[in-house]
Amino acid sequence: MLEKDSLKILQQALERLDAGFQSLPENPGAAGDLSRISQVLAETADRLQQNYPYFHPFYAGQMLKPPHPVARLAYALAQWINPNNHALDGGRASSAMEKEAVAEIAGMFGWTEYLGHLTSGGTMANLEALWIAGQLAPGRTILASEQAHYTHQRICGVLQLKFESVPCDDRARMDVDALMKRLTRGDVGAVVATMGTTATGSVDPLPEILRLREQYGFRVHCDAAYGGYFILASNLFSETAKAFASITEADSIVIDPHKHGLQPYGCGCVLFRDPAVGRFYKHDSPYTYFSSKELHLGEISLECSRPGAAAVALWGTQRLLPLEKDGEFAASLGDCRAAALDFHQRLAADTRFLPGFPPELDIVVFAPAAASLSASSALSRRIFDAAASRQLHLAIAELPVRFFHCPNLLPEADKAYVACLRSVLMKPEHRQWLDRIWSTLSESTNEVLQNWV
Repeated sequence: MLEKDSLKILQQALERLDAGFQSLPENPGAAGDLSRISQVLAETADRLQQNYPYFHPFYAGQMLKPPHPVARLAYALAQWINPNNHALDGGRASSAMEKEAVAEIAGMFGWTEYLGHLTSGGTMANLEALWIAGQLAPGRTILASEQAHYTHQRICGVLQLKFESVPCDDRARMDVDALMKRLTRGDVGAVVATMGTTATGSVDPLPEILRLREQYGFRVHCDAAYGGYFILASNLFSETAKAFASITEADSIVIDPHKHGLQPYGCGCVLFRDPAVGRFYKHDSPYTYFSSKELHLGEISLECSRPGAAAVALWGTQRLLPLEKDGEFAASLGDCRAAALDFHQRLAADTRFLPGFPPELDIVVFAPAAASLSASSALSRRIFDAAASRQLHLAIAELPVRFFHCPNLLPEADKAYVACLRSVLMKPEHRQWLDRIWSTLSESTNEVLQNWV
């Protein structure tokens, strides 16, 4: 089940890496007690079996995508060096690789002049973006949609910035009319446009938000942690494609290579269109930044120690799979989206289910048809368990019932939210596995409905 053939490649690469350090005195004790290490590693393997099979296409629940073999191998290879990309002294080669990899990500959004670096993930990347927003407009409010990731509100609490949520439309996107109404009251420093919400994959109407920026003068931050790479996909809805094309006009961007970028956790990235914001990071560390007059990445990052291995893995992956519109990597994103569209069409044609709105990216939400929202929610949980017993792993999300456009199938609107089923079809293999996924879901649903009282 797990890919292991690439271990031979790792052995060859290790020998090549080792050859570059042959002039050093031998250090025979570096390996440690191999017999004890073997025992502990065997125990570790046993414990890791308690995980869900995140690597398998039958895992279609949360946002978990296995790293590409080249990323896994490059990360492991770098561990023999264990570079720290805070300062050039700790990560000479890996810092250069980070700068090159980040430049390629910036180029994907059409930026050649920018300031950016990798982070431990989207949370830290968004924190840095909102921190800069707060520095540039102190005391002003940060706005994000009610379907934006909860981390924005928490970050604003940490940074002691004012935060407000903006209502969404029936497709889980920021409501532009509600945003404009809030903007007329003033005191807005930045608006977060979510380019792929966590729950549904919805994309906020960025072109309209940018037009409002011209009138009201706020910063626009694009939280593209999940969806950012879909700027390369060729099978988006035209409205969604226009939103992604507009990212180039944003003031800051966050993207997570450890989601669709095929990287191990944690690997996030923050980009600023204006390199001058680097002045807010300025600090002195005479015991750190002394070996080179070149830019040390710690000079433009709030985080100090950062894994150089993450940069090495990202660099290697983008070397193998360039971020090109018509390339192999872009095609894999198209496969994910095609799987989601196919899955949604099957749900829409089946009276057992209430499909959500058509997916903009590769996340599909749906609920079982029932006489009430309470009954539908209960059925979702039972189908979730029945599918899991067949090794098909989905997820459950609490979403507003207005996201499901089949009111005649839910005549008793006894509450505003429904516990629905959610699938993230982010593995390219999901397209080929969809028939089997569908048959397993259908079998699980029939079992639940037959025993439903």
